Amino acid sequence: MIKVSDLTKKYGDFTAVDSISFEIKKGEIFGFLGPNGAGKTTTIKMLTGLLKPTSGDISIDGINILESDRNFEKVKSVMGYIPDTPNVYDKLTGMEFLKFIASIFKVDWKEAEPLALNYLERFNIIKSAGNMIETYSHGMRQKLVFTSALIHNPAILIVDEPMIGLDPKNVRVVKDIFREISQKGGTIFLSTHTLSVAEELCSRVAIIFHGRIKALDTVENLKKKVIFDTANNQSDSNDVNFSGKTLEEIFLMLTDEENENNEPASENEK
Repeated sequence: MIKVSDLTKKYGDFTAVDSISFEIKKGEIFGFLGPNGAGKTTTIKMLTGLLKPTSGDISIDGINILESDRNFEKVKSVMGYIPDTPNVYDKLTGMEFLKFIASIFKVDWKEAEPLALNYLERFNIIKSAGNMIETYSHGMRQKLVFTSALIHNPAILIVDEPMIGLDPKNVRVVKDIFREISQKGGTIFLSTHTLSVAEELCSRVAIIFHGRIKALDTVENLKKKVIFDTANNQSDSNDVNFSGKTLEEIFLMLTDEENENNEPASENEK
């Protein structure tokens, strides 16, 4: 559903994303992990059309979105995007905002309304749907954005830090929704700092550091072993046994500045 090939984004002499490649299958929850400044949000902005890459290709649902604006318009109808900051219109009510988003996706409100009401109910903000958004807390805004991203029933969901501002009960609701989407064949690209959530939900994860993918595999495989190439990129390598370690511990080891020159092999290189 998502294929990224040699994707690069440069700002002058600075390389924010450095020739990354990965594929995400239909029905997969794919975790995209990395510390602040690693290149996660830049990658997401390229996937969602908010930034044009310096080089590389992005195909979504079999369509190369960089070939033409028309191609990206086709993809927009099957994609939902939840940013890390809930951008909403304060002078609309929650329901007016949802109707507006439905119109952007060219979805008849009669079709979108049952889905919207379902998510508003599950997030426990249905009673506030008629209130002005300027009265909403950060968490309420985040739940409204979640709902707006799902009302056109997207086949692909791209999510940047979904748990910010949510209490434990609503974190559970989000995780349940993600599982349901995956079970129905929906594909989720999930960028998060909440490593326990990634470990619980994701079938595979990529760990990005300084714009490059340091590891890409299933969580279970990462827990077993990651192969570090030598600093000189020679054929010999050092095996690091991660048996018994949590994803958080593995993440911290891979993004340690002292190990910056050691490159673990991705699953495509194994």
